[in-house]
Amino acid sequence: MIRTFLGAAVFAALGFLGLSSAALAQDVTLTSRDGGITLHGTLLGFDGEFYRVDTPYGPLVLDGQGVRCTGAGCPDLADYVAEFTFAGAPALGEVLLPALVEAYATRRGLLLRRVVSSDSDFRIDLLDEATRQPLARIGFRISSTAEGFADLIAEEADIVMAMREVRPHEARLAAEAGLGDLADPARARIVALDALVPVTARGNPVTAMTVPELAAYLTGETTDWGPQAAPVSLHLPDDHNGLAQVISDQLLHGQALKPASARHLRDADLVDRVAADPLALGVTRLSELGNAVPIALTGGCGMALPLDRRTLKTGDYPFSAPLLLYTSSQKLPLFAREFLAFLSTPAAQVVIRKAGFVDRGREVIALNDQGLRLANALRGADGGAPLNEVQSMLNDLNGAQRLTYAFRFRPGAEVLDVHSAGDLADLARALESGVFDGRELILVGFAEGGADWQTAQRASLKRAEQMRALVLRAAFAADKSRFRLRVAGYGPAMPMACDDTDWGTRVNRRVEVWLR
Repeated sequence: MIRTFLGAAVFAALGFLGLSSAALAQDVTLTSRDGGITLHGTLLGFDGEFYRVDTPYGPLVLDGQGVRCTGAGCPDLADYVAEFTFAGAPALGEVLLPALVEAYATRRGLLLRRVVSSDSDFRIDLLDEATRQPLARIGFRISSTAEGFADLIAEEADIVMAMREVRPHEARLAAEAGLGDLADPARARIVALDALVPVTARGNPVTAMTVPELAAYLTGETTDWGPQAAPVSLHLPDDHNGLAQVISDQLLHGQALKPASARHLRDADLVDRVAADPLALGVTRLSELGNAVPIALTGGCGMALPLDRRTLKTGDYPFSAPLLLYTSSQKLPLFAREFLAFLSTPAAQVVIRKAGFVDRGREVIALNDQGLRLANALRGADGGAPLNEVQSMLNDLNGAQRLTYAFRFRPGAEVLDVHSAGDLADLARALESGVFDGRELILVGFAEGGADWQTAQRASLKRAEQMRALVLRAAFAADKSRFRLRVAGYGPAMPMACDDTDWGTRVNRRVEVWLR
């Protein structure tokens, strides 16, 4: 029977890459290594590891190591070449991912060959150093985030390079095409972190502004530089640039950007124009500051929003622009899966930093290095947590260090946002590999202000307990006797932003990870 297929058969209706459409239409015969079982069918795909075959029993997925393939449609295993294509945002495709592919090839002792088709399309071949035979062909289609999702849905690409999260209509079309639920956080992977930054030219006297003031410029409600009444020359990303959509989502609650603005398809062009004009104002990415000068942001209540490597990793800076890869539920070639796994390694984080982005590497932050946070705690004591509760929190966390993991849920949902989902996966891997053996991890919940202290404290504790359950479930292979995981909740005791906005509430409502 098929269930005795040497334990090598894995049954699922999954799609595979790596064969031309001409090869996919041919019949094959798969025989178990001991010759006891034979299965006839039409080969639907082969990824270098698994066969997918249409049989009288329906589509079956069979482990290639457990069977022998005969017939005209069988791939040549010795000459198999993994093929997969990235499509979407230039921020990922022009420099960052090719640099990561090069690092991965070096790690495996492979040679690279770049084949350019046009200004926006190229391919990187990875070759065996001894035989010069290709092992993988990795395509890149540089366009925009929206076009990357369109290419995935049209089966013209396998992985989307995105500067924003998938839109509901894109997820719906993908589901209708049999690609699974792209809105599932498991389908997204953060490669690097970036942020939205308002910029101007050197010499402009404006060095800081509130978020509402910036929003007024972006919508055209304000057109002059303050008292001097000099007109603002506004520069923004083009609508085809995924950054424009991120700006609208995060800074304008979905409102449209000012239609009369000077728009730029490339971020580098935007910052060059801003840097050359003392009256210019623009919004770009932290990784693309160029010669422009960043403007510091504050909340409407005057609370500063510091932007640095650590505040991006912890999500304490609210206007992040992570660079994402989206994959469908269809199975990628083994080579592609191994490359995606490489992106989480320390070696990949070094490449990401050298490319000018903020990496995902775990860091620790001592309590005495958190001066602004502590100042916010004391400043908010009258309107937030009582001073004695702030003191109790500081005593409880004394001697502990904050990790750059932080967890936040999507608004109105019990699902982690994409940044937090990545942190959860990283923390689970660390627990399973014994990184925190013999240590105590504290999941510390915080809440926004507005409610009475006791209500906010209970809500923050409940959120921390919820995260403990998620962490233990994710780290299912960890030896839980080798570390301690406890929870605490301190309500609004350490605010990171003003509570008078949705984004401020989102930043403050969090679960941090502390290590003792």
